[in-house]
Amino acid sequence: MTGSSNETVKRHLIDPAPRFRDQRNPVPAVFLDRDGVINEEVHYLSDVADLKLINGTAEAIKRLNDAGILVIVVTNQSGVARGYLTEDQLFDIHKALVSMLSDHKASVQGIYYSPYHPSGQGDYRRQSTCRKPEPGMLLAASDEFAINLSESVLIGDRINDIRAGHAAGTKAIMVRTGHGAKEAILPEAEEADFIADDLAMAVDHILTTRQ
Repeated sequence: MTGSSNETVKRHLIDPAPRFRDQRNPVPAVFLDRDGVINEEVHYLSDVADLKLINGTAEAIKRLNDAGILVIVVTNQSGVARGYLTEDQLFDIHKALVSMLSDHKASVQGIYYSPYHPSGQGDYRRQSTCRKPEPGMLLAASDEFAINLSESVLIGDRINDIRAGHAAGTKAIMVRTGHGAKEAILPEAEEADFIADDLAMAVDHILTTRQ
């Protein structure tokens, strides 16, 4: 992906650690959708007070950290385009999320988000290659963190997550938390490489298959 294409991809709290930037030795990563995968699904989450981790997600992310696997959040946030919250409010939510994970000794190395929607308002009203199912967020992260996409996995609760992962060249796992409770039973869910009950089970699968 070219640098000019990366300009539309929005980012929060990117880890500057250089050990993930050696283009000669690309690393595997796990890309995580946010709502319904890490934190409980809330309709257009806009208030930090409503942010709650799903049980076991922080511990699952820590297991990835301990295994030396890069963890990147990739999240559609059309609530910004729809006027439910500002990007500043979204940043506050992401700071709180990182803090909650830190309380469990877990971390993500960056958060990529798409605030756009074709039915949005103002400058946010647009089609975008960074809005899943398009792979723009994953491709930007791959460039910036020297990620080997073919050895990476995306975990999400929606079919659009699975399609974004496959479009970027990763494996893709669907979880039954969040929207996954309904989407995992749709015929299109067969596109997923694996379906897990939750993030903890998805991480079990990833770590087992890497051995």
